[in-house]
Amino acid sequence: MIPVCRLEDIPEGESVRLETSPPIAVFHTEDGELYAIDDTCTHQDASLSEGWLEGCLVECPLHAASFDLRTGQPTCLPARRAVRTHSVTVDDGVVHVHIAVEEGTAA
Repeated sequence: MIPVCRLEDIPEGESVRLETSPPIAVFHTEDGELYAIDDTCTHQDASLSEGWLEGCLVECPLHAASFDLRTGQPTCLPARRAVRTHSVTVDDGVVHVHIAVEEGTAA
């Protein structure tokens, strides 16, 4: 379990990048949900935390591949492989990421 930041430090519609190996992006959707995925697009080496968030989808800033934050699955080309998802909890106002063990599954 990795502490990320206080919940109020991630405004709705924004994301935070964790400098883990590999990097992880934590998204706070406009609906108030929190999701965490590996931060690197599976199509090409681009940071998804710098992409555009719409609902539960994030669009890669490089070639517009889109990923579902709930499953990690790509929703359009050019990406063909999923990104790994991680579970997120909030404890006493602090956001925590629980790193997934296997690619494509949440811990």
